[in-house]
Amino acid sequence: MSVLWEDRAEQASGWERVTARVGRCRLPRWDCTAGLVVGESAALLVDAGSSVAEGGWLREEAERSLGGGTGTKTGTGTGPVRRVTHLALTHPHFDHVFGAAAFGDAEVFGAVGIDVAYTARGREELRADAVRNGLAEDAAAEAARSLVPPRHHVRGEWTLDLGGGFTVLLADVGPGHTAHDLAVLVPATPSSPKVVFCGDLVEESGEPQAGPDAVPAHWPAALDRLLDLGGEDAVYVPGHGAVLDARFVRAQRDALARRFGVSP
Repeated sequence: MSVLWEDRAEQASGWERVTARVGRCRLPRWDCTAGLVVGESAALLVDAGSSVAEGGWLREEAERSLGGGTGTKTGTGTGPVRRVTHLALTHPHFDHVFGAAAFGDAEVFGAVGIDVAYTARGREELRADAVRNGLAEDAAAEAARSLVPPRHHVRGEWTLDLGGGFTVLLADVGPGHTAHDLAVLVPATPSSPKVVFCGDLVEESGEPQAGPDAVPAHWPAALDRLLDLGGEDAVYVPGHGAVLDARFVRAQRDALARRFGVSP
């Protein structure tokens, strides 16, 4: 299996190499993570940023790291991928989904039930939440108008083929942080551990945020599911903050259980 993620990926502004096929970017302001997983003929972005403009920047930088550029049409067939072909949204909060309009030609995935965020009421709640958290009103309104529901809805697990026999697993692991939490598992290779993109089920740069759409009684169980997926040796990528290990995820799971009064 050839390695498509080269060291030049780290030269793109803000990108961090996780493994030979996986990179991630900590976006400014809300410290939200976006991930990139590279296969032989497809590239998966995990989360899309907090505005249409940020999504456009994220796409440009991701595709620069792939050796292509925004609007490049290669990435299918026999040649190396040069554009983002797939997008997975870990949960329907503005800082993770508002940039999705910049990926209109990608195949977009979300957990089953996520479409509640794309109703008129859901869009208004996202817009208002973004403004409360400091996004400019015009940018929030633009992003809310531009939202397009994911085409693919993951119930249980979905194996996504990125080409050359390289697959990733999309798993509906919620409810927890929201009612619609999606995790992405990148399998181990002989030279790289498993990587689990956790969304905001796990946060490192601050205490996990439980808003009105959280389901606290099920949150610890969602973290148990993440640990089942990744195991002891995986790299866990939180929705906000530094890359983690299983011990941190387990400790956060126990802290959330205490915080919400959930029995072991």
